[in-house]
Amino acid sequence: MGRQTQRLSLLLLLLLLPGPPPTPGMEDAAFPHLGESSQPPPRACPLRCSCPRADTVDCNGLDLQVFPDNITRAAQHLSLQNNQLQELPYNELSRLSSLRTLNLHNNLISSEGLPDEAFESLTQLQHIYVAHNKNNLISKVPRGALSRQTHLRELYLQHNQLTDSGLDATTFSKLHHLEYLDLSHNRLASVPAGLPRTLAVLHLGRNRIRRVEAARLRGARGLRYLLLQHNQLGATGLPAGALRPLRGLHTLHLYGNGLDRVPLALPRRLRALVLPHNHVTTLGARDLAGTPGLAELNLAYNRLVSARVHRRAFRPLRALRSLDLAGNLLTRLPGGLPGGLHTLRLQRNQLRALEPEPLAGLDQLRELSLAHNRLRVGDIGPGTWHELQALQVRRRPVSHTAPTAPPSPPTPCSV
Repeated sequence: MGRQTQRLSLLLLLLLLPGPPPTPGMEDAAFPHLGESSQPPPRACPLRCSCPRADTVDCNGLDLQVFPDNITRAAQHLSLQNNQLQELPYNELSRLSSLRTLNLHNNLISSEGLPDEAFESLTQLQHIYVAHNKNNLISKVPRGALSRQTHLRELYLQHNQLTDSGLDATTFSKLHHLEYLDLSHNRLASVPAGLPRTLAVLHLGRNRIRRVEAARLRGARGLRYLLLQHNQLGATGLPAGALRPLRGLHTLHLYGNGLDRVPLALPRRLRALVLPHNHVTTLGARDLAGTPGLAELNLAYNRLVSARVHRRAFRPLRALRSLDLAGNLLTRLPGGLPGGLHTLRLQRNQLRALEPEPLAGLDQLRELSLAHNRLRVGDIGPGTWHELQALQVRRRPVSHTAPTAPPSPPTPCSV
């Protein structure tokens, strides 16, 4: 028993003695050592910014005056909007070759702060936001600045001071994946040249465009939506056939120009023509014949008079579902309305009579607006509403007869 006790004591002593010092390079990397955490070290992130994912850096609204450093090379989405950046340093941007989204909205960047090679190495970019900068002082895009952004899908340059001389035929021509281009609220006098075939949406609203040339649109044959509202298009601003290259055009916005008639030779597949607040006075029998697929026609707040609206003007539009003629000078309902109409707006005209004949066959009409006309109760012919079986909303005409006295309140019942 004595020897067994000695052996047990010796074994315990050996277990308690410190082991030999570890051989350099032989430590167990998976085991946390003294003073170390088992968690991985935090990712590097610019000061005050947040990095919710390994590929995302968010520096939104920090009043930054200097482009942040320490941005990971793996960043794919960089948000720098709502700051006070005045320039884009090429050395910092050139590191970020994996960027897909770059948001610089609402900073103080001017044309001088946008070097020619600013985006040269950002070949993976798909979305660039450069709107609202330096009180809108970006007046040009340097030549070749976007030539290598062949993956770019969306480009936002609205609310600046871009002029025709600030863009050239190569500015957008190499953007072979570009689908959305917003150049609204600038100072362009013409449609930019060199538009890519892939472009689906072109926003040119609130510029100074006086005339649209077909030659400028031939490259953008895939365009689906063309927005030209609030420009300076007059009587000759949209000549016949100017939009003919856009065979797949779906929607055309011409709100707030000076056009005196519906543009001729519009793309045959056009589905929506938005033309309110112009100077259109006449609608001929063939003016809309070239767009038989039109589903929405908005001619509100023009100068149409009944005598100049041909009785067959709307007859070719068999697919028409919404017709807005509000705010014109019409004294009677137009004839030949398509039977498939769902919405007919005629408020704020000068209608003096309402007869059943113009409404005959409109058995799919759901909404009819007649408010603020010159109609009286006796001016509505018998049977006018008979065929409007689908009518759900009827904004009644405002009566011009003397108002009747309100009914007396009911006598309270005694309990």
